[in-house]
Amino acid sequence: MNKIRTVVVDDDPFVRMSLQTILDAQDDIEICALGGSGEEAVDLYERERPDVLLMDIQMPGMGGLDAAELILGTHDDARIVFLTTFSDDEYIVRALRIGAKGYLVKQEVATIAPALRAVVAGQNVLGTEVLDRMDALMRAGTMPSSAPATPSAAPSLRLSPEASRALRAGGGFRREEKEGLHGAGNRRADLQGDAMTGTPASGQASSQELTERERAIVELVAEGMDNKEIAATLFLSEGTVRNHISAILQKLGLKNRTQLAIAYYRAH
Repeated sequence: MNKIRTVVVDDDPFVRMSLQTILDAQDDIEICALGGSGEEAVDLYERERPDVLLMDIQMPGMGGLDAAELILGTHDDARIVFLTTFSDDEYIVRALRIGAKGYLVKQEVATIAPALRAVVAGQNVLGTEVLDRMDALMRAGTMPSSAPATPSAAPSLRLSPEASRALRAGGGFRREEKEGLHGAGNRRADLQGDAMTGTPASGQASSQELTERERAIVELVAEGMDNKEIAATLFLSEGTVRNHISAILQKLGLKNRTQLAIAYYRAH
C-alpha cells in the first residue's frame, strides 16, 4: 500500500510533534518532513515533493499563504491543506483563490487524517466552521468560481461522536509514544493524561483535577464541537462553556483547544 507522504509545517513545536504522533499512527500516512516557517515549507516541498503539504497560516517570517503562492506558482498540482486557528474570511478566500485543496481549523483534530485521504482522492475539503460561512462568502461574490459552493461539493469531515469514540477505542489513534515527543511536550501530555482520568499528576494538588463537567467538555472539544454546540449538548450557556475551557487550559498548562484535543487523544 502506498502511503500518503505528508510534510507538516507549523511554527509551534508542540503542535508539530503532536500532529506527527497523530498522523504516524495512521497505517496509510507517512510524515516525511517537519518545518516551522513558510520558507521551510517552500524548501521542503521542493526537496520532498510530498503528496500533501499540511501547513499553518500565520507563522514568523513568510506565512503559509505566501509560501503556498510560491509553491503553486511552480507546481500547480501541489496539494496544500491549511490547518490553522484562523478562520477569518480574508484567509479563507485567499487560500481558495490561490488553489489550496483544503482549509481546516485546528480544533477539528479528528478530521485531519480523513482530510488528507480525501485530498489525495481528488476532493477539496473544508472544516465545519468554514462551511458554515461559505454561503455568505458566495453571496458576497468573494469566492473563486472553482471553490466548492455547497457542503455536498466539499463535505464536512467532522466525525460523529460515535466515530470519535470508535477511534479512541483503537480504530484510528495509537497510544504509543514517538521518540520525538519526549521533553516538554511529553511532560505536558503526562500531566494531561492524569488530569483527564481524574488522577492527580505527581506534584499536582487535587484542586487541579478536572471535574466531571470539565471532562465532558474536553471530550466534546476533542470531537470537534465548537462552543455553541457544546453549550447545546450540555444545556449550558456559551459563556459558561468558554469559562470552563479557560479553566481547563489553565489547569493543564495548555495554550489552546488544539493542544487540548491532541492531549485527549493521547490520553485515551
